Amino acid sequence: MKRTHVFLILLMFCSSFIAAQDTKEEYQIFVKKLIENVKKNNKEALADGVVYPLKREYPIPDINNKTDFIKRYDEIFDTDLKNEIIKSNPAKDWFDMGLRGVMLNHGIIWLDIDGRLTAINYQSKFETDLKNKLITVQKKELDPSIAFFQTPICILETAKFKIRIDNLGNNNYRFASWSIDKKMTEKPDLVINSGKLIVEGIGGNHQYEFKKDKNTYECAIIVLGEKNSPPARLTIYQGSKKILVQDAKIAPR
Repeated sequence: MKRTHVFLILLMFCSSFIAAQDTKEEYQIFVKKLIENVKKNNKEALADGVVYPLKREYPIPDINNKTDFIKRYDEIFDTDLKNEIIKSNPAKDWFDMGLRGVMLNHGIIWLDIDGRLTAINYQSKFETDLKNKLITVQKKELDPSIAFFQTPICILETAKFKIRIDNLGNNNYRFASWSIDKKMTEKPDLVINSGKLIVEGIGGNHQYEFKKDKNTYECAIIVLGEKNSPPARLTIYQGSKKILVQDAKIAPR
């Protein structure tokens, strides 16, 4: 089966659990229900048990609601994925990960402690092809100076800046920024290569760090934060001193 780096960060979190526990009996009830619904292609029932938005690999759009899930169900649940779910043993192939819920095998499917579907860490051929098409479109829309990368990561927007982060290959991350009123078809105001990914704990928070001269540019993606936390934040350091902190939103795909 094809698993991509789409959910690399999540899988890194999974690997931090040295010993997962067998699934509790009450969780097995949720798992059996999921297996039965997948076996019957009961899209309505499955859609009712999803925590939205259901993330997909950028730049593929997330699944934002029940209607969207039903419409795109066959694009995600191909034969390989359905077989892995249907043939799984609720007691042996699903693992109790505490408050994070239960996962199938190495995290291809995640359910929360209430039995709701929270993640599908799998990419069908349809989605792989769609991702490649969308990446090609993005490259055509960028200034030629940065129209090359292996994988797009995200686009952040603060009050003053528009920031694009791409993986150039081999986890070499690139930072490109424009003033907020500019378009990405224009040449970036600042480009920094050789950035690195830093993962914080097991909650999902991570950041991309870039250094240029005496400055460090930190782009934090906040998955698990306080109630009013922004989805992302830009922090710029000059040496050890913070010279700018701006909340950021993750731009639509």
